[in-house]
Amino acid sequence: MAYSQGSQFIENIRLFVVYLTHMQTKILNYRIVVEPDTQTGTGKSGYSAYCPTLGVADDGDTIEEALNNVKGAIEAYVESLIDDKLPVPVDKTDRDFVTSTQICVQGRIQFA
Repeated sequence: MAYSQGSQFIENIRLFVVYLTHMQTKILNYRIVVEPDTQTGTGKSGYSAYCPTLGVADDGDTIEEALNNVKGAIEAYVESLIDDKLPVPVDKTDRDFVTSTQICVQGRIQFA
């Protein structure tokens, strides 16, 4: 009986090691754009955070809260893609960069 339990224990350990070997942890980097925003309805000031690569956005009262909220939304979205066995888009942070530009325009402009 003891031999059988010991053998089962060893087999369980072996299966666990095989399971861990096949699990892969990856760190994915995504660009986030944060902008000041006002809440619809209340007019309260806050921030919106947007991940252009995934089309995921969230908001918060502070920049930190908006970043934490969008991170959670990104994690949930990526997990759903993995569960559905769909490709996961990633930023190529070693290749891509973010910049801005200025243009000159004439005439009366109504800003949004």
